[in-house]
Amino acid sequence: MTFNFEDEMKTSQHNDLDFLHVYLISDFSRHQTIRVKEQVEKALQGGVRALQLREKNLDSKELLAQALEIKPIIKKYDAKLFINDRADIAKIAGADGVHLTETSVSAGEIKDNFRELIVGVSTHTKEGALIAEAEGADFITFSPIYETSSKIHFGPPQGTQRLGEIVKSVHLPVLALGGIKLNRVPEVLEQGAHGVAVISGIWDSQDIKQQAFEYMHYFGGVTS
Repeated sequence: MTFNFEDEMKTSQHNDLDFLHVYLISDFSRHQTIRVKEQVEKALQGGVRALQLREKNLDSKELLAQALEIKPIIKKYDAKLFINDRADIAKIAGADGVHLTETSVSAGEIKDNFRELIVGVSTHTKEGALIAEAEGADFITFSPIYETSSKIHFGPPQGTQRLGEIVKSVHLPVLALGGIKLNRVPEVLEQGAHGVAVISGIWDSQDIKQQAFEYMHYFGGVTS
């Protein structure tokens, strides 16, 4: 048996980010829910341990208020809170990380100025994935894998084969995003994805807690 030090290091680093197996992205404005805390807690009860607050219709003050509102629930379940594209708000709210786009401030700049934050980056090309890794991102999402209305402006679905190519091209965790319905989780895991990023797959469910549990089942279920 041949020992591959690089593969072992990659596995070890990925294990440190196992809370990203199901990376839930908020979509409260589309669902027009005023029961934000209740919905978040249901997902956490189902085993989700990472939530990205992505509410682009909110101004800075509103976004901070919402982050502060859900942070105690996140802490209660020992989960991680990420803020979309706003490292400043992430720091003020005591969030765990920030999620950037390919056109945001670079991951390197965030690492230099907000050393305590975990940094994720959205990518849609191999070039974007390699740049994110070179700049020091902790993980990336790659999308869209399947057809989905939330990612239609990024072009046609890239498919699982392309996902596999991205996974092999970088040494950081890759989360599959875009149309990741429950029955598609095995397909992306077969391509080496570290986890899945989900929006409607959980929020559209009539039973958010149970749906989250079903997603987590592919990763060994609720761990804490």
